[in-house]
Amino acid sequence: MATIQELIQEQVQKHPVVLYMKGNPRAPQCGFSARAVQLLQQSGVKELFTVDVLADPQIRDGIKQYSNWPTIPQLYIQGEFVGGSDIMSDLYQQGELQKLLDNAQATRAD
Repeated sequence: MATIQELIQEQVQKHPVVLYMKGNPRAPQCGFSARAVQLLQQSGVKELFTVDVLADPQIRDGIKQYSNWPTIPQLYIQGEFVGGSDIMSDLYQQGELQKLLDNAQATRAD
């Protein structure tokens, strides 16, 4: 059986865009998670894999260790940790979030 760290690594490597959040995209359970989903939708994300950290305490703790980042949500694009909702907001305003997502989707299509 895989460890939580191995499971997380598999999730972020297997999917081009992964969001660890509280709740799900249709029913976020905190404002930061809702903002993260909104930014991704406004950026035109096509393929989003989400993980509800409230559903699994091991993942909730494990993702913080995996990224060495204390808060949720956490965004990964092409296996790389991008950041939480504040960083996503900054990247969105600068047009960088769109570029990261475009690159991930372009890579996915290859």
